[in-house]
Amino acid sequence: MMQHLNGGITRDMPIPPKRPALTSIKITPVPVLGKFRPMVGKCCQQCTPDSLSRHSKKFEQSPYLGFSNILCVNETHTRYRGWLVRRICGVLFVCGCKVYPSHANSREERVSGSNRVREALAADSKAPEAGDSQGQLHPLSSFRPVINTCISPFFLRCVGWAMMKVFESVFGSIQVNLNHLTALCRASEEGSLLVYVYVRQSIVDNIILSLVLFFNSLRVPYAICPVQITNSFLRSILQKIGMILLPSSAATEEEAEMDNLYAPVMTSLIRELLHEGQALSVGVSAESGQGGQWLGRIRQLIKDGSLPDISLVPVGISYDHLPENHMQVGCVFRWLFSLLWKKPAGIVRVHLAQPFSLQEMSAPGRCKVDEWRSLKDLLQPVILNNSAESKFGQRKVSWLWLSHSASDTTEPNHQGRELSAAIAVHLIFSATSCMAVMPTNLVSSLLLYRHRTTGVSTSRLCRDVAWLTDEFLFRNKDVGFGGNLAEVVHYSLVHLAPHLIIAAVPSRQDPLILLRPTLDATLYLDLQAQIVTHTFILEAVGACALSSMLYDIASSGISCKVRTDSADGDEVKGALEFDMVLCQSELTKRALQLCHLLPPGFRPPCQSPQSFALNAIDSLVQCGVLITEEVERENPICDFWKREDALTWTTTDEPYQSDSDCEEPESCVYKISQPNHCPDMLLFLCNMLAGRLRALCWTTAFLEQLRTPLPEAHFVTQLCSHLCDTANKKKRHYESCSPEAARAAVGTLIDLGVLLKEPQEGVVVLGVTPVYQEPKNIAKLQRFIQQYIKALA
Repeated sequence: MMQHLNGGITRDMPIPPKRPALTSIKITPVPVLGKFRPMVGKCCQQCTPDSLSRHSKKFEQSPYLGFSNILCVNETHTRYRGWLVRRICGVLFVCGCKVYPSHANSREERVSGSNRVREALAADSKAPEAGDSQGQLHPLSSFRPVINTCISPFFLRCVGWAMMKVFESVFGSIQVNLNHLTALCRASEEGSLLVYVYVRQSIVDNIILSLVLFFNSLRVPYAICPVQITNSFLRSILQKIGMILLPSSAATEEEAEMDNLYAPVMTSLIRELLHEGQALSVGVSAESGQGGQWLGRIRQLIKDGSLPDISLVPVGISYDHLPENHMQVGCVFRWLFSLLWKKPAGIVRVHLAQPFSLQEMSAPGRCKVDEWRSLKDLLQPVILNNSAESKFGQRKVSWLWLSHSASDTTEPNHQGRELSAAIAVHLIFSATSCMAVMPTNLVSSLLLYRHRTTGVSTSRLCRDVAWLTDEFLFRNKDVGFGGNLAEVVHYSLVHLAPHLIIAAVPSRQDPLILLRPTLDATLYLDLQAQIVTHTFILEAVGACALSSMLYDIASSGISCKVRTDSADGDEVKGALEFDMVLCQSELTKRALQLCHLLPPGFRPPCQSPQSFALNAIDSLVQCGVLITEEVERENPICDFWKREDALTWTTTDEPYQSDSDCEEPESCVYKISQPNHCPDMLLFLCNMLAGRLRALCWTTAFLEQLRTPLPEAHFVTQLCSHLCDTANKKKRHYESCSPEAARAAVGTLIDLGVLLKEPQEGVVVLGVTPVYQEPKNIAKLQRFIQQYIKALA
């Protein structure tokens, strides 16, 4: 389903005033970027076909309603009119929003009397003797304020109005897709229990989601806050608007999970909230694994029969100017109120995807976790033994489960935890897929991945933005802008100006735009460009596999033709040329090995790695980098009449057999396209993954000079320092030293069997396994990773 774009830039999208560095920029206007806007946020056809068919009908029946800015409140949003109403319309609007109050009442008794909590208290050495009813609540005293969290209509309206005023100074607009809200209202009217899942990006994600639902008269969810708040007054306010905070005795979420009572109490609290008909919102992170344990607890409640079913709603929140994310919570409100006298700094686009049934997704045959294999089994034979055969299987993500409690019985078996991890990864992918691409995302990716060394003129940048926008719309990816291309590019340059060098001289008609070669500038643009990498992940994997193969060919001196499998090749020594033939099986094998190294969330776990690798190579054909060439043979591939014994029919009970199963697999070869833009396109795609692969390579080198075991927090801190020092020595590649890249590298090395993660004396420690304590094995691992980024060195 397609939706029409607005005629100009989004109505509520303000254009900031020009900065002095941009006053000399003159861009020739061009036509509208596009005429259609794709519909995003549909359910997975493979994992939840029933939910897809049920909610697609509701989407198709709804007319196109466009987007609404929840910060743009005037007298038309109230029942009254007049001079006074125009000045207090925000108060009247907030008072008119529907509130679903929720009181704690006897929730504490129900939670403490649940079987999970009783068993945990009995197993806890600190628990008092049985029969002392008053003493049994003593171990739960630190959890009492968390259990008694409620939603007060008065406090919700007051905080909602205050945050609306604050966000008016922070963001230009917060836009929400009204079509998605219509389908969500219908699901809520049917009595579905809703759990909103979003990817953690900033400290205001929870507040924005709650504000969107509150201003549209939907049930405000109980939001799980993973950050410790020490101020008692602030804690009491937040607990009256549905914020489930960490216990005061725990400084971090990891420390809270180490408590033997935390997991049973939180599981019982979720059960009671959902029994009351309340909604929940959970943030998940692919780098740290935080948030996945909450989804596992909800799934276990359904498995135990405590709950009938849950509707999961992936939420995509896009920023074109990311808020400050590395500050203490006590400074957050001071930072917000300091912006009351500043001008808006960006736009937020919120997409609420189609709800889908958790019970349907957990049904046997949906997420086939029994076919999952550890990354150690998949890649270690290739790395250490140089095995030519690639093992097939889905990568097992063991570190995504955050809970380390010894008494945590939420997922008693490994298969249950793997299923919960698969659902968490699928939700990360779904939430990321429905995020809108903002104009700063496009410009950041072009400056960082395509024009980093030489810079780009404004006219060339406009052409690249127009081309990249068409590619996004072709891939059914929504964009958070529309209208005149010149205004969109200028808007992006205004927001990115602190991180750019804009050189305007009289001799040049177009100013030259360069990325500032600093750590902060590179990390900011890399964070903005991540959504582009997610969209082009197929092409990026295929390009890295192709680059690896071309580098090996160039190193060997072969340059003209290389034919394998069924065709004998010609080898000509000399300079590297584009007139060569590449084997499909070798390209697919390299793409398959690379896709195992991708962090969780880049591809859905319901898609097999083999299919992903084949699609990655095919995507290079679609974007014009490769050209399919038929291998010379006596009979063409398509000539079935002259082929003897070509069809081999088989009998099987498999219902999903197709006509192509009776044919022998045919090998395919490719040639590199000749257009001039092909090398630039190949480097553009390879640079998207180079930062993470380089961080993984630097991390393996760091293991040789590190004394382990170390606590996980200290390990990550020292690793980030090492990555920054390495980038400073090279004076480049600063995108490889971000905290997100460091955590992703640690998670990959844990799955690969290089690092061993064990809880010891209340903390989690990381140590190098004996196999990789040998320098030769570390060198083999480095060579394996470097093959994908050697051409970019």
